[in-house]
Amino acid sequence: MPKLIIGLVGQPGCGKGTAADYLREKYGAGYIRFSGILSDILERLSVEKTRDNFIKLSESLRETFGDDVFSYAVERAALNAKEDIVILDGMRRLQDIVALEPLPQFKLIAIDVSPELRFERMKKRGEKATEATMSWEQFQAEERAPTEITIPEVMARAWKTIKNEGTREEFEEAVKEMMRELGFDPIA
Repeated sequence: MPKLIIGLVGQPGCGKGTAADYLREKYGAGYIRFSGILSDILERLSVEKTRDNFIKLSESLRETFGDDVFSYAVERAALNAKEDIVILDGMRRLQDIVALEPLPQFKLIAIDVSPELRFERMKKRGEKATEATMSWEQFQAEERAPTEITIPEVMARAWKTIKNEGTREEFEEAVKEMMRELGFDPIA
């Protein structure tokens, strides 16, 4: 059972993946992504992995199986992980943390970035099929999607908020300081 489960919450393009990569590399953390469940399903169905398809699938599963369906799936995966530290990436709704908040080893970390910088980062990464060609208007419309508008509520429940407006090095230093505060030193 992990000694520490870190939930990362923030709007798309804020740096959750960067924080997770850093924690995996420097602390040997395991990694579970909420959208990984959706990605696996879309892959199996041979459906294109667009942001719209992720949203549709998420809404359909929540409507059918309950708003907290992902919370319990991710909790099980986290508690069964072999690593001492496990990163959970991509909580979006309060229901996503229902099963996790009672765990004594769970810490929710919010990552906050301005919309303009997030838009710029998303276009560069092109993680989802439509990101590289997305317009500012499309970005703003997606910010109002049902899966996105609840993120600030979850961020407000965070144990700690890290600003990610500077360089990658500054952001990684902030993550390292947080880990020091939690009593963990890098292994690499």
